[in-house]
Amino acid sequence: MKKTLLAFAALSVAGCATSSKGASTSTPADTFLAALATQCGKAYAGRITANQPASTTPDAFEGKALVMHVRGCDDPDREIRVPFHVGDDHSRTWVITRTAAGLRLKHDHRHEDGTPDAVTMYGGDTVDAGTAQRQAFPVDAESVAMFKREGLNASLNNTWAMELVPGKIFVYELSRPNGRLFRVEFDLTAPVGLPPAPWGSSGGG
Repeated sequence: MKKTLLAFAALSVAGCATSSKGASTSTPADTFLAALATQCGKAYAGRITANQPASTTPDAFEGKALVMHVRGCDDPDREIRVPFHVGDDHSRTWVITRTAAGLRLKHDHRHEDGTPDAVTMYGGDTVDAGTAQRQAFPVDAESVAMFKREGLNASLNNTWAMELVPGKIFVYELSRPNGRLFRVEFDLTAPVGLPPAPWGSSGGG
């Protein structure tokens, strides 16, 4: 009887171990990236919901058609590329990459001929787990060095963020400690026609 009980206990422990290994290890970063991947091949129109403080100079985004296109999905578990079209300006692509610790956001800026802009591939890595619906990216040291080199001192304390509420909205946000806040919301309930390929990429749509 004692041997039977010991054998049963051993099987129970083994079963628990197997169950633990089979349990989900998904993190907020994985869930966020997976939710974005469900939008691959689709485009959505956006609107500015915050742009403060008001600028005295012409704004590059106000009054323009804003469209995001979840386009670069060759390896969506590792990286997704999302061109951000501003009117006829197709220079911007958000690059969201899975890292060992979380997610990385970079901004790929190109000229119309496809060559990189002097200010490109800037952004940052997440510094905490975030949530399944919001990830924040404080500026990294590489980007700070680039901004200093190009005289863009206002950007030295940037934090970018992305939000995704499946089936509802996607948000791109830029904030600074001085009160600067730029926020665009995209309506995921209403896909739009596919925009042209971003500058520097081949193929339409």
